[in-house]
Amino acid sequence: MEGAGIAVVGASLGGLRAAEQLRAAGWRDTITMFGDEPHLPYNRPPLSKELLAGEVPADATQLRRRSSVEDVEWRLGAAVASADLAACTLTLADGSAYEYEGLVAATGVRPRRLPLSGGPPRHVVRTLEDSAALAARLAAGPRVLVIGSGFIGCEVAATARTAGCAVTVVAPENEPMVLSIGEDLARALRRRHEARGVRFLMGRLATELTPHGAVLDDGTEVRADVLVEAVGSLPNTEWLAATAGIDLADGILCDAHLRIGGLPHAVAVGDVARFPNPRYGPLPRRVEHWSVPGDTARHAARTLLAGLTGIPRDPAPCAPLPSFWSDQFTMRLQSFGLPALADRTRLLEGDPDSADGDLLYGYYQGERLIGVAALGGPAAAAAASRHRAELLALPVPAAEADFRCA
Repeated sequence: MEGAGIAVVGASLGGLRAAEQLRAAGWRDTITMFGDEPHLPYNRPPLSKELLAGEVPADATQLRRRSSVEDVEWRLGAAVASADLAACTLTLADGSAYEYEGLVAATGVRPRRLPLSGGPPRHVVRTLEDSAALAARLAAGPRVLVIGSGFIGCEVAATARTAGCAVTVVAPENEPMVLSIGEDLARALRRRHEARGVRFLMGRLATELTPHGAVLDDGTEVRADVLVEAVGSLPNTEWLAATAGIDLADGILCDAHLRIGGLPHAVAVGDVARFPNPRYGPLPRRVEHWSVPGDTARHAARTLLAGLTGIPRDPAPCAPLPSFWSDQFTMRLQSFGLPALADRTRLLEGDPDSADGDLLYGYYQGERLIGVAALGGPAAAAAASRHRAELLALPVPAAEADFRCA
């Protein structure tokens, strides 16, 4: 059995940031990166925007060229089938075994698929290959049906419409992206998409797929040449399923220091990690924002090295401020905090009835500001950024006992 040092399972953004932070924290021994895909780490946001539109080449998304980590061992195209966290061993899909001292779980998520068969050519957007395959379809200007109105659904809809495609979006919610940005801003986002030619059928489910489109739950038939499934994601946790005592109900349950099952030699990072963020109370959550891999990697690296080497551990729990952006047409949606937890929304700037003006909303629990989101041009994004310092300055509970999640 080969192996030594730290194994990072997942060679995308979360795994790369973990390796960088382990080196920055002083780990000089072996780091081995295991990745399902054959590619070095790359940036996923362009997959549904610039790369899908053909505005940048695939190699422009590569992250490692801008990384300070050059002395790690890459095992690309080497899927991990299972792990024994007690024995500190991994079993790869080819049957080989690897022994480690410390483990970073950074396996991310995969697209959820519709529980329906048939249909026109079907696509998801998660990998370079996914984006390239869909881009080839869009080049012919087909009728595009997007099922799902979250980040990927709205971004693909905007990119396809800009490419000249007829685009219909179907989703069960009453407004696009409503779960992330609330009803008021979501309504404004939909109006701006509609003004650019995107058709929305909200509050509807696809019940049947046909070679020429889909049938909805109200009997509506939507004709389409291409179907994009954008119905959410599933955390990649199957490789840990044989480990007793690990909660995998929604990602990998961690404590407030990102330890898996309280183990000193195993941590999780990125959107596969479900952990309590004391900024928002003791309930563990997964957050699938681009900022989360970097934020969790910094804390997890220090936690892991404390468990392996005995160096002092950061006494404060991991408490990142989530943030995301989404480019759709010429608009940017920028958010800081967790608007989804708000019980009250307030318009801070702009006219919600304007077709193109900038908008800024504040999101509150009682009188406490817990998030901001802006829609529009650079000035709107800058307005949201001005509130970032205010959100970061809010007091964070530091009582570790309240956030153990054991």
